[in-house]
Amino acid sequence: DLAFLGNRLPDREARVDAFFLQAARSLPSAKFLLGGSGWDAAALPANVQHLGHVPTRDHNAFNVTPRAVLNVNRESMADTGFSPPTRVFEAAGAGACLVTDAWRGVELFLAPGDEVLVARDGNDVADLLAELTSERARTIGARARERVLREHTYDRRARQVDEVLTRLRGERWGRTAS
Repeated sequence: DLAFLGNRLPDREARVDAFFLQAARSLPSAKFLLGGSGWDAAALPANVQHLGHVPTRDHNAFNVTPRAVLNVNRESMADTGFSPPTRVFEAAGAGACLVTDAWRGVELFLAPGDEVLVARDGNDVADLLAELTSERARTIGARARERVLREHTYDRRARQVDEVLTRLRGERWGRTAS
């Protein structure tokens, strides 16, 4: 039903517990998949299957296997906002239905409710998951994929950087960029 991919790190563990494990505890009949290193010794609910390390070549399969995939930002990233991790684009680019923790600026990258689902805590994650049909998950994933491939590729970012640097160079030398 829901998967999370991330290594167990001190600055992430409490947020993974709050968003992922709390949702698993709230929905004991749902199935949860946890990928990443370091979770072997963690106390996991019975409905959470731990896979261990997931090689990069398997990330797309991991992202599209469950009904939805969860992004949990590190606390510093969530507090700062406007800087989604690569995992957001990786999952959305694979066509996964993405549930993300709330952070400022998410709407600049994906439209909440249409291209991404946004949760404030594990209770929100559980509520979203309880209402999420497979059809709606596929629709959200497809819309997210379209948006990411249209607006958030490395090629697009490279062109944007080039445009900014060209404009700045022109301003520095008293010319307008052509």
